[in-house]
Amino acid sequence: MKTLTHVDSEGGARMVDVGAKPVVRRTARAEGSILLSESTLELIRADRIRKGDVLTVAKIAGIQAAKRVADLIPLCHPLPLDHIEVVLDIGKDRVVARSEVSCAARTGVEMEALTAVSVALLTVYDMCKAVDATMRIGDIFLKEKTKSDVG
Repeated sequence: MKTLTHVDSEGGARMVDVGAKPVVRRTARAEGSILLSESTLELIRADRIRKGDVLTVAKIAGIQAAKRVADLIPLCHPLPLDHIEVVLDIGKDRVVARSEVSCAARTGVEMEALTAVSVALLTVYDMCKAVDATMRIGDIFLKEKTKSDVG
């Protein structure tokens, strides 16, 4: 079994020292969704939610969230993100959020990708809460993470 990296020998929390690790290109992709009523999805499609363009605002919120992970989640390293993409698509009964985050660093960008999706979906919820009491956020997961030489 792997040991927990964010716990010291006495069981206390610690930020992992990644200083000796090589800088490599890291990419992470995440996905999640929010179930909405058919009428709410139609309002989003028609850009008739009173708070504004739901998908655009949620996309911007997801990008901003990825950039702020070290401020939001204890023990996460601040990373020099090179690329953040957040895409939201309307499905039959939901909005699906997908993110891709990358950088050249000593530690991964999984938390940034997951946070981007989470905050994008929370933004959809916030913008639609006045018209839909049935919304449910779920199925947030890391789809993929990769490492490659910087070059």
